[in-house]
Amino acid sequence: MHTSFTTIDWAVLGLYVLLLAAAGWLTTRRGMKSEDYFLAGHHAPTWLVAVSVLSTVQSAATFLGVPDNSYRGDYTYIGGVLAALIAAWIVANVLIPRFYALRVTTVYELLEARFDARARRAAAAMYLVGRIFASGARLYLAAIAVSMILFLDVTPQHIAFAAFGLLIFGLVFTFMGGLESVIWSDLVQVVLYVGAALLVAWHLWSGLDMTLGEAMTALGPKLSPVNPTLDLSAPWGLFAVLSGVMLLNLASSGLDQDITQRLLACEDAKKGARSLYASVWMSLPVILLFLVIGSLLYLHYQGAAAGSFRGEKVTVFMHYILTEIPPGLRGLVTVGVIAAAAINSGLISMSAVLVGDLYRPFAGDKSEAHFVRMGRIASLVLGLALFAMAILSYYWQRYADSALLDFVLGVMAFAYSGLIGVYGVALFTRRGNSASVIAAFAAGFLTVLAFQPYVIDSLALPAALKAVAFPWQLVLGSAVAALVCLIPAGKGVAPAGISR
Repeated sequence: MHTSFTTIDWAVLGLYVLLLAAAGWLTTRRGMKSEDYFLAGHHAPTWLVAVSVLSTVQSAATFLGVPDNSYRGDYTYIGGVLAALIAAWIVANVLIPRFYALRVTTVYELLEARFDARARRAAAAMYLVGRIFASGARLYLAAIAVSMILFLDVTPQHIAFAAFGLLIFGLVFTFMGGLESVIWSDLVQVVLYVGAALLVAWHLWSGLDMTLGEAMTALGPKLSPVNPTLDLSAPWGLFAVLSGVMLLNLASSGLDQDITQRLLACEDAKKGARSLYASVWMSLPVILLFLVIGSLLYLHYQGAAAGSFRGEKVTVFMHYILTEIPPGLRGLVTVGVIAAAAINSGLISMSAVLVGDLYRPFAGDKSEAHFVRMGRIASLVLGLALFAMAILSYYWQRYADSALLDFVLGVMAFAYSGLIGVYGVALFTRRGNSASVIAAFAAGFLTVLAFQPYVIDSLALPAALKAVAFPWQLVLGSAVAALVCLIPAGKGVAPAGISR
């Protein structure tokens, strides 16, 4: 049993740090304007933006959680790619052209054109709350992996230590060169975590004494990609995928500055749309790779792997990493987890929103260097907020007792429900005003909050209503937010670049 981090593992980790430092240094430019810092001067290559979006969408939740899905269940998680393709078509044809027509730095400027500055600031604030929730939860998940690998436990102290170390990684590259530095480091991250996963898959397969046909027969129905259930507690059922998971992808790629910022870094709307499509298609083999790892682990353990390590509840992949993976490869897998968990993308997008939407309108006539400096300060403040959320997630996820992947995706529904409802009204109707926008954000948030275990457990409701999966929570939250936003008749104003 391999339980200690060896010298060769530390060497691999050190090499990773040097490689990232080199990537950040080579892409750092002096005398940047705010457009260079936040949008890479609109000269980012299409292929690189696609890779950066892929890196942003994937996370430690993919690295550790997806193998657990295929080990304990089937391949229905792959349906998320279909949902992402539908969402990408909507974003590419409805949202991206509007954003480029308005020449926005953040996607929330569209609401100022449609309603007023208050609506824009409310959307920016809602995004920041949601991104702190989502990125903080991802940071927590990566901290679990790092804590288990380095300290062989998951105590609050070690989670805090691991989360702080991961935060420093993210801050360094955000400070260095803004979005351009981030997207080039994203390329390094993707190569490393996919490379680590490929090596693990090869190591697992080489240890199995069976042919491919025998493996397929042994897995049988576990290879099914579709589950046509209407069960509200099933997050990856077909109807949940085509509704809630599709909305999750729609909000993630078109209303969440974290990804949309990369699409806006392209030269024009067509290249931004191509980058989005390419990122979705590239995600298919990556997700399949991690699902295959779960299947190989099922064959390796014959479906009887321990669900804990030294008293700590862990995923099957983490159990394998901690007990069987050889030195050197363990270091590379640790690098893969850290690479998948990189939070620099979240920091640069949040700082763009905090500075562009909430600070710049009140800052007066300041120099470009001033706004770049404020972007760096904002990254530091927001990084501390993510650290606090990671610590909170330690207690939140344990109380909810949900799967790590579902927990990380579920927290995104808090902000996305309001954003989906409001943007649906803003783009396709002439109703609503800034007051109803603010009320809609609150209504969407509270609807999702009502389904959380620490709230709904206290209510006398049927068990089926107490286990509503996150896709259905998002559908309900979005519907409530849209209805609230629709209440006022509005002034009939349409945003620039939108013809009715």
